[in-house]
Amino acid sequence: MPHPRTMLLSGEEVADRIRRSLPEAVQSANDAYVVLEPERMYEAMRVIRDDEQLDGKFLTQLCSVDMVTRIDMVYHFASLAQNHLFEVKVPCDHEHPVVASITPLWSGAWLQEREVYDLMGVHFEGHPSLTRIFLWDSFPGHPLRKDFMSLPGGQKPGLSQFPKQVSGQTGQEFRPKNPGTGQ
Repeated sequence: MPHPRTMLLSGEEVADRIRRSLPEAVQSANDAYVVLEPERMYEAMRVIRDDEQLDGKFLTQLCSVDMVTRIDMVYHFASLAQNHLFEVKVPCDHEHPVVASITPLWSGAWLQEREVYDLMGVHFEGHPSLTRIFLWDSFPGHPLRKDFMSLPGGQKPGLSQFPKQVSGQTGQEFRPKNPGTGQ
């Protein structure tokens, strides 16, 4: 029977359930989250979705965090039947971040993976349509990465030619002259 109040499952509880089916899939766990081995993450995600106790049928969000030496993929799940929430992380290489797409397991990941690909540069193997969603195809780099300020070729970060891509436009002409006054 589900708890009357939404509970947060600890990483240890989630790791314990995953280890019952895939002992080698868990890298570590703590009170807040469980960290999965990147090579086994897809199988572990299937366990998260199908395990009766975890019942992670609802992917509430996925995002990524640039940790300077690696990029962490962060997944938030909810069980509506069990009335609990939990968090899962998957580390990936900083220079060439690649993880398996979970779109076949949760169709709601389709758009969220494209957003992470566009803004952080994480490649999702097996994604059916991994293309940029906010920025144009020739946009250099991924603006939410911490190393974005040091683009190769001497290019400057930012959207100096956005939205009209007119040379000489700095973007400052779109900012209010006196913030807070409406002018």
